[in-house]
Amino acid sequence: MGLMDELRSRNFSLYGQWGGIVSIILLIVLGAISVAGNIPFAIIGWIFAFILFFVEVPLCMKVCPTSPKFDTFVSHFENAYLRAALYLGMGVIMLLSNTVSTTILNLPAVILVMAGVCYLIAAVKQQPHASSKILGGTGVDNVV
Repeated sequence: MGLMDELRSRNFSLYGQWGGIVSIILLIVLGAISVAGNIPFAIIGWIFAFILFFVEVPLCMKVCPTSPKFDTFVSHFENAYLRAALYLGMGVIMLLSNTVSTTILNLPAVILVMAGVCYLIAAVKQQPHASSKILGGTGVDNVV
């Protein structure tokens, strides 16, 4: 199954995962662009991107050496409700960057909120968790 099959699966946890991947990229790039004007939120964005990278890319947990404490922290987010809370919380925190100055960090904040909403929909619909095969996950073969 390829990316198009995953997009057609109507599994909102996959949509949330892809929203998370897009937000990771945006947090890193736009954080670097806005670091001069908004240092605290650029650093917070990089920290969020680091955490989301391990939450969303299953291959990283297998390849990268991490501590058991960090592994336990990341494993808590296998539940769609907790992932939704994580994303919505991170999105709200990034939206607070407007209190310091108007920044470009609103774009990843909106994507984080949208990914959180996708995970919330997946949780309410009781869809099984799936992660993209492209990123080292199980794909939708096991859940469809």
